[in-house]
Amino acid sequence: MDLGLKGRNVLITGGTKGIGRHCAEIFAEEGANVAICARDSAGVTETIESLKKKGVKAIGRGVNVADKHALTSWVKDSAAALGGIDIVVANVSALAVADDEAAWEAGFGVDMMHSVRLVNAAMPFLQKSDAAAITLISSVSGREVDFTGPAYGAFKAALVHYAQGLAMKLAGAGIRANTVSPGNTYFPGGIWENIEQNNPELFAQALALNPTGRMGKPEEIARGVVFLSSPASSFTTGTNLVIDGALTKGVQL
Repeated sequence: MDLGLKGRNVLITGGTKGIGRHCAEIFAEEGANVAICARDSAGVTETIESLKKKGVKAIGRGVNVADKHALTSWVKDSAAALGGIDIVVANVSALAVADDEAAWEAGFGVDMMHSVRLVNAAMPFLQKSDAAAITLISSVSGREVDFTGPAYGAFKAALVHYAQGLAMKLAGAGIRANTVSPGNTYFPGGIWENIEQNNPELFAQALALNPTGRMGKPEEIARGVVFLSSPASSFTTGTNLVIDGALTKGVQL
């Protein structure tokens, strides 16, 4: 299937590892130009070099997405360098799973406000695109109460609500907005590898919850993100795509 991504310009936050890195790679393989950011400047440089080998424009910058000025500057500079913006993917999370005020502050500043600021900064450019799409990475923790802290789940649920509102508001302008809610996703350097090594009891508990007997792979989530963001999914907006291997039990009506 041709996803219609050749020559499109895509911005991805948190694009150096896990789901974000695989999104960047798949977008590039489909012929899209990609701009990434992450806090790890060295990781950004390595990722850009890898993406360029796929024959597309690839740029990036070390950015703390909780810094409004740094984030908005990266968006505007990326639009100038690529020649516009067609797609934005908000992928960064503070992963604030504790039950304390610090988790609420981190979740609001990173998960929620970085997504809002990314959308706001990109909006003037998305309005000029004929295939504009916004995709926010939420979580199954936003669908049902689980072993994560209340702040993490609350902000992940808020992202779904925010995207639904954007979808309704922007439909007339031809701008789509959706969320993807991954289940537990395992990759080297990720939170679940850390938990496996340092809290094996919790890891075993989480693994046992999934009827597939395993956790997701980042590329499995990324494929859904890329399709949902692409012109091939042009009539899909206001949707929360759950990719969790049947982990969650709630029925999404």
